[in-house]
Amino acid sequence: MKKNPLVQRCLLALIFLAPASSTRAAAAEPPSLFDRQNIAALWIVPYDAKKRGPEERAQMLRELGLTKLAYDWRAEHVPTFNAEIEAMQKHGIEITAWWYPSHKPEILDAIKRHGIHPQLWVCGSRAITVTNHAERLEAEAARIRPIAADAAALGCNVGLYNHREPWFEEQDHQIAIIERLRRDGVTNVGIVFNFHHWRGSLAEFPALFKRIQPYLLAVNLNGMRADTTQYPSVRYIGSDDSELAMIRVVEASGWRGTVGVIHERGHLDAAEGIKGNLQGLEWVQKELRQPGSGGPKPQEPAPAGKVPPKSTVPSPKSGPKTSK
Repeated sequence: MKKNPLVQRCLLALIFLAPASSTRAAAAEPPSLFDRQNIAALWIVPYDAKKRGPEERAQMLRELGLTKLAYDWRAEHVPTFNAEIEAMQKHGIEITAWWYPSHKPEILDAIKRHGIHPQLWVCGSRAITVTNHAERLEAEAARIRPIAADAAALGCNVGLYNHREPWFEEQDHQIAIIERLRRDGVTNVGIVFNFHHWRGSLAEFPALFKRIQPYLLAVNLNGMRADTTQYPSVRYIGSDDSELAMIRVVEASGWRGTVGVIHERGHLDAAEGIKGNLQGLEWVQKELRQPGSGGPKPQEPAPAGKVPPKSTVPSPKSGPKTSK
């Protein structure tokens, strides 16, 4: 039988084009929100039982498969700011955020010197004592405005971090601050939402997340107790009752910013703390795909809660009875 040349050409085209089409489709697929490359380790500098230095810390993150760090510090770490950045750059770790409790020239100088662009995370100020909402809003906007100007000069954003002061911890108040600043042309301020400092109704969380999503720079995960109106302690992701429902809302929203996992356990090796959270997040992902498929719930190591850094792990009986 004589073969039709036109049919042969069509078949050949299908053979060569099909793989290319599937490759393009795979390349266009966005990475998972919870991919290791999108996870930032939080609060591993002052809260590390092993008291690692910059080089050891960068190696630890690489061994955990992470490429992002939200940098927290104390006074003793100021002399090593440059070494921290250099160690992270050497190992391919991006410093995505820098704790910025107040104006600190040493931080700005280090950022400028090394050409990095972390978000500056700013918490509430107890120095502002006015109780009238309008006056408080103006006072907070005035406090954030020069920080935002310093950040803009470095190509950085400012993240309002819900911590330390009740008025500032309210996300609707943070939105009001951002909108007030936008009226002055300040556009580099957003929200960092921490599970671990949020006290609100679980039933109202989907609506809240929808309101903050346009302003959202980062979301930091944590275990959340059944009554989410009670202040949560630092807990492994997946070890409590409410974080699965909250993470489901975050994932379903389509938001795709950086996700943080918190160590903040001074009695524990930071590598173990981050590893526990990563394992908990894997459990959550399985449960999101198919309820009941994750196996046993992750467990927070005893003693739970925040304690001052120590060189050894205290026994549950001798550990502290209260947490943050």
